[in-house]
Amino acid sequence: MCYSAQIQADFRAYQRLGGTLDLDAYVKMAGWSKRNGTWIQGVPKGIRNAFLDSTEPDEQEARAAALDAYQAAALALEQELAEQTARLAKAQSVLAGAKPTKKAETDQRVATRKISNAKAKLAEVHDHAKGDGYARIWPGGITPVLIRDPATGERRVVPMRYRCRLPSWTAADEKKWDGTYNARRDKLTTAWKELWGRTHGVMLARRIYESVALHDLEHRPLAPGERPVSVEVEFRPEPEQDLLVACLWRYVEPEGDEPGFYTVAAITGAPLPDFIAAGHDRSVIAIRPENLDAWLDPMSGALTDMVAILDDPVAISYQSSKVERDDSP
Repeated sequence: MCYSAQIQADFRAYQRLGGTLDLDAYVKMAGWSKRNGTWIQGVPKGIRNAFLDSTEPDEQEARAAALDAYQAAALALEQELAEQTARLAKAQSVLAGAKPTKKAETDQRVATRKISNAKAKLAEVHDHAKGDGYARIWPGGITPVLIRDPATGERRVVPMRYRCRLPSWTAADEKKWDGTYNARRDKLTTAWKELWGRTHGVMLARRIYESVALHDLEHRPLAPGERPVSVEVEFRPEPEQDLLVACLWRYVEPEGDEPGFYTVAAITGAPLPDFIAAGHDRSVIAIRPENLDAWLDPMSGALTDMVAILDDPVAISYQSSKVERDDSP
């Protein structure tokens, strides 16, 4: 399954596909991210900063919402930094005394790590420089999705959470079955039947990341006594391009303290040869640009037309490489 992707995070890049920015959805997303503390961790920089330099009158509410979320994030991080700095000082005092303790050792290690993390996030708060528009997302993160508004028929670009909450599910159900950032193609007519053929979208991505077993990547059996080890593999389309990743989406109505929000899942199917070669058993489906109109408007066609689109993905190959992790403290 596609557990991570490098997506085009700049809303405006979707405009070339005819999408209108959903400013109201952006404002609500920023407000919710401020409240639950995920503005820095869960929202890619390209989305956070989409309107910071805007002087357009109709975008000022979105700009203010982003600035407000940044301010709240900075205050929370400064408080975390102060608390962990005090914790570190206390631990170091104990360790320097006559009776050092294991707890002090643990506090020193944890506080040092949390101080480093808080400083890195604070740097993001103050760094509003524009990047190349791309960002990594993981399940639970925010990504722009191009959809056709069922009510108006217009194309909209909406920030959505990369994990779909299925109809009739509660937040508790979602925590119990947390793999719905992918919609298996062989489950579209069962688990996903209320979204399949109704609410289709696309996510622009230029890299796909999968977790595979090292021995599968190396095309060998496990050695006697060897335990499986997971590694991350990056898949790069050749030639380089933005993929139109087929998705299903759902709007979750407000309930209690939880505001309304959009959720999305990428459709995955049988693995392409390049994914099989890297030891993975599924792959996302990148539709052809000429099929975008039909894909976004499934109500006007039969499901057989949608199946045909998934059966005829864009003709590209993928280069794969193992992602080397930095395990230094």
